[in-house]
Amino acid sequence: MTRYIIQAGLMLCAFCVLTVFSSQAYSKADGIAVVVNDRIVTLSDVENRMALIMTSSGIPNTPETRAKFQPQIVSMLVDEQIKMQEASRLGVEVSEEEINKGLETIAGQNNIPVEDFKSMITRSGLKLSTLKDQIRAEVAWGKVVSSQIRPRVTVTDADIDAELQRISNTVGQDQYLVSEIFLDVADPSQEAEVRNSALRLQQEAAKSANNFPALARQFSQAAGAGQGGDLGWLQAGQTQPEIDTALQSMSIGQISEPIRTSSGYHIILLRQKRAISPEMVSDRDAVMQRIGNQRLARQARGYFQDLKSNAFIESRV
Repeated sequence: MTRYIIQAGLMLCAFCVLTVFSSQAYSKADGIAVVVNDRIVTLSDVENRMALIMTSSGIPNTPETRAKFQPQIVSMLVDEQIKMQEASRLGVEVSEEEINKGLETIAGQNNIPVEDFKSMITRSGLKLSTLKDQIRAEVAWGKVVSSQIRPRVTVTDADIDAELQRISNTVGQDQYLVSEIFLDVADPSQEAEVRNSALRLQQEAAKSANNFPALARQFSQAAGAGQGGDLGWLQAGQTQPEIDTALQSMSIGQISEPIRTSSGYHIILLRQKRAISPEMVSDRDAVMQRIGNQRLARQARGYFQDLKSNAFIESRV
């Protein structure tokens, strides 16, 4: 029997309140940072997102760090523009109510009433509209994935049986509690740029493992970014071989160097390790959900890569 995926969580970039400071004023006149098809990303878009990310991730807001992270932030805004254009083409709309729910979710994750959270944003010299734009793009893309991809994702009983058998064969082996920051290499020509971005993020993450969730929320392109990069408990065979190999030699609390796989670069945080017991073997529904979410994420990544490869992108910075 074929089973359809019942639920797939949408990623929402959470805003982790670490510090509050006055955003530096920018004297540069606004201009075009990059052209994306028939739309533009402005210099002020880049600067406003930069200030938001510096605050939310704990990265020092200095000229040096802004220069280092500008290429990655421009790339993020280009990706969001492509996603919003596809949502517009499909007639997908995001209501103010949905954006406000996103703000409420983020405020709740920080244990702050939503109105206090909004006030904190503006007192910091940040623009609330910048965060709303980020939420709008995430919600819109989630709707695109739900309408265009999720109906095509199926998990059969045979898939579930095979995975349950594989898991039962791993009893006694190690299981790893993992978080990740993932950067996609959608185009081979971006290899060096993405690798440099991964190295910069790894260096920031290595300064303090406590900053890892905030960096993942803002920079990771994986489905679990909204949960701080949390992948849950993994064992051999549940992720790419390169990551399996790295985990076997890592110690608890260690952050890996960027790991290149067929899809991109992964920065891994090993949070805990334990031996698998018979009681840990997942039930059928949990296995179905996990397989389905993995397939959904893989197909969504391919869908986006096709959009980006066919887009006209011209950088002006």
